[in-house]
Amino acid sequence: MGTKYRNHKSCSTGQGNHNWVITRRFFLKASAATLAGLVVAPLSCTQKTTLGRRQGTARFGIVTDSHYADADTVGSRYYRHSLDKLTECAELMNDQKVDFLVELGDFKDQNNPPVEQKTITYLRAVEKVFQNFKGPTYHVLGNHDMDSISKEQFLTNVENTSIAPSKSYYSFDFNGAHFVVLDANYKAGGTDYDHGNFDWTDANIPPAELNWLRQDLAAARGPTIVFIHQLLDGTGSVYVNNAADIRQILGQSGNILAVFQGHHHEGSYSYIEGIHYYTLKAMVEGPGQENNSYAIVEILPDRDIVPIVVGGLNGHSSSHNLRHL
Repeated sequence: MGTKYRNHKSCSTGQGNHNWVITRRFFLKASAATLAGLVVAPLSCTQKTTLGRRQGTARFGIVTDSHYADADTVGSRYYRHSLDKLTECAELMNDQKVDFLVELGDFKDQNNPPVEQKTITYLRAVEKVFQNFKGPTYHVLGNHDMDSISKEQFLTNVENTSIAPSKSYYSFDFNGAHFVVLDANYKAGGTDYDHGNFDWTDANIPPAELNWLRQDLAAARGPTIVFIHQLLDGTGSVYVNNAADIRQILGQSGNILAVFQGHHHEGSYSYIEGIHYYTLKAMVEGPGQENNSYAIVEILPDRDIVPIVVGGLNGHSSSHNLRHL
């Protein structure tokens, strides 16, 4: 197995700790049994083996910012390529038998000028591919998901398994773990993003959702994962305006292992007061499958979290162990 991937190992505890790196082609061809031998090093540099067998609390897939539209490429965004990229993602998630699949927002895009019915057509097309995954699926709302339609139009054209279509934020449980999906697509006054009537830098979680979050976390049992589109781990244009308030709520719960985010296309990672904030690279960036990006995340019984990123690091895959300290 050593001849098929690069042994790039790091024992740094800083950001971007990329331990064992395997080629994307090998990852896609590898069976679950083959991946059983992949050793990853956690942030403390203590080795452990994972991913080959069902030893974790949950194992799920994430993907973000596919931005699908039948639209010409703009800069590094290859809108039309996202259907093939997402097809590959769903196939691999099926092969690896993950428990469920989550997309973290900006699922579709639009034309310039926008046409509502065309936008809905793009949404239905990308959702059809997403539903090639043979398991539960969940969506997080991103700002581009309301660029020329409403939240209601988006939600009625996708499937969040066992979740009412009226809910833009919600939670669910799987195998002893709790999962929370947040919606930060509100203007400062608390009104919904709707048909492009918003400033993408003005992302907020309103008081009603904050109250719901407090109640939901208070009732939750077991380790908790949070999914959101805009970022919570800082300040600036790509961050939720009241991110500090949300981080305080998450910290007070005492059970949050990690927050998985999209929106910031290049990806990032930070660790704040015992919570990992992991931003996955955007699927839409770059041409062809060689620039694809998605990940499998496994929660281990000791509350460590292992994301296996495919294509998100300059065309390679890498394993990280995000240790819950």
